[in-house]
Amino acid sequence: EDGPEKHAKGRNPRLYRVGVPSPAAGRGVGGEGAWRLTTAERKRILLTHIYGVDIDPQAVEVTKLSLLLKVLEGETHETLDSFYRLFQERALPDLGANIKCGNSLIGPDFFAGAEYSLLDEEERYRINPFDWHAEFPDVFSGDSPGFDAVIGNPPYIRIQALREFHAGQVEYLKRRYHAGSKGNFDIYVLFVERGLELLNGHGRLGLILPNKFFNAQYGQPLRELLSKGRHVSHIVHFGDQQVFVGASTYTALLFLDKAGTDKCAIALADDLAAWVSGERRSVATIPSCSLTVAEWAFGAGGESRVFNKLRQLPVSLAGITTRIYQGPITSADSVFLFSEFSDEQDAGGVRVYSRALQDWVTIESGILRPVVRSGDISRYYAAPSVLVLFPYEVNNSEARLLSTEELGTRFPRAWEYLLANRKALEGREKGRFRDQQWYRFGRTQNLGLWEQSKLMVPYMVARLAAWLDTDCNYYFINVTTGGYGVTLRSDAPSLHYVCGLLNSTLLDFFLKRVSSRFRGGYYAANKQYIEQLPIRPIDFLDPVDRARHDKMVSLVQTMLDLHKELAAAKTAHEKTMLQRQIAATDHQINQLVYDLHGLTADEIRTVEGQKP
Repeated sequence: EDGPEKHAKGRNPRLYRVGVPSPAAGRGVGGEGAWRLTTAERKRILLTHIYGVDIDPQAVEVTKLSLLLKVLEGETHETLDSFYRLFQERALPDLGANIKCGNSLIGPDFFAGAEYSLLDEEERYRINPFDWHAEFPDVFSGDSPGFDAVIGNPPYIRIQALREFHAGQVEYLKRRYHAGSKGNFDIYVLFVERGLELLNGHGRLGLILPNKFFNAQYGQPLRELLSKGRHVSHIVHFGDQQVFVGASTYTALLFLDKAGTDKCAIALADDLAAWVSGERRSVATIPSCSLTVAEWAFGAGGESRVFNKLRQLPVSLAGITTRIYQGPITSADSVFLFSEFSDEQDAGGVRVYSRALQDWVTIESGILRPVVRSGDISRYYAAPSVLVLFPYEVNNSEARLLSTEELGTRFPRAWEYLLANRKALEGREKGRFRDQQWYRFGRTQNLGLWEQSKLMVPYMVARLAAWLDTDCNYYFINVTTGGYGVTLRSDAPSLHYVCGLLNSTLLDFFLKRVSSRFRGGYYAANKQYIEQLPIRPIDFLDPVDRARHDKMVSLVQTMLDLHKELAAAKTAHEKTMLQRQIAATDHQINQLVYDLHGLTADEIRTVEGQKP
């Protein structure tokens, strides 16, 4: 664009044309007549414009080699010899001052105070602090200190993994970076903040990184930092498309402007191959001010309007619940959980298969509880497929561990079974259970909350689902294999009403814009996401509102009954008839939910035409 011919002249030409001899040029690559950089110019660009840092010394050496190979691209022995004779210097530059080994996140201030004396030589070597200003003085001097551009693929490492090696390093990072100030973060968020710091006033940053910080609680400080400076200029959201071969990561491209920008471009790349080829690159532009500290949800124009309308409702699920709670954790599922058991009971109890003993045993039914796995629960229906040995007694939502005397007297077969597994149970978590209560569960939170009326929401869903448990007293164990229990405040609408909302297409639409998406079209319905679900409040003094509430209660009870009948149906004809009734009732519930939220016909079409 600047006229290549003038840059191909003089004593130190920067360009040459392929096929036209030049003493300062190699043959280059490309077609005849194409303009290429001379070897000298490639060296100059490398030495004055490109810098890199990595904590892995092998990665540093590989990077140097790759860049040097770029200098040699298209060269031959003759062209290199010609270059040497002309300039009397080595063809390959020394990149030691440009590509360096160090810890991008940790500076020399880490060793301030007593921390230095607590570290051995190996640990100091591993931490390897890096002083950007001292190592690259030319970059951080002058009128515009800092880089014009920062690019990278930062490591994706949960802080818990880092804590295993050095807790002091974690505490430093939490103090040093605002992005690491909340919860158990992933260190890629720190690289975003560090990259911004390294830019000059007009610099730009581009990273490929997990998109989880858009919605995760630990991403709140980073969202705050980026929204406050209006730094986000462009996002490419890959959803559940897999960018890296051999690793399940859910990524996005994040582009930032140091100076800030008024608009942000959002590209939703739900088909990676089409996006790469340029076939599908629909981009929406939103005001930068719409990206706030709250969770980021992206969609097309109509989807965004419906989502924002729901977001503005004054009440969320968190606001009407007494608890959103996970199931207990046994820390020894092979001992306590039984996925194979006999439906028939004898006088001695229930025959179950123990994975711990690899044998069938008989355990009293009174100490067993029904457990629902995430795959056993759907909209308006749940069917337990597992039994758990539950050595507790529940009264008024409080659980008490049975004593060894009570177990031996009331449940002798269960006690005999526990004794057979005593060594394994005592050995849990490096021997933490070697005490008189060695048979207790590993985590006892919420133990007494399952034998009451509640909503049960599975953790991983293709569509948001809830089941109303009024008298079955089903349990979840863990979160990832089960889900969450939900109990409501006394002044909240009924469980039936909330169950209908949670199973509606509208709230499924909302969840999929705040939750993390996984392969196969699955979404996480964990607490931080479902507690955001908007709940249309009911004014029971308003006859219209009360009538809507009562209609929802009736429709939901019908759905619960129909699903129970469907599970018991024997013939194909009977199942077909019931499925038709379920579909019709489901449609009525969705229409009622749209009516409650005042959606227009266009907005309903947007919701029902949503892309997974």
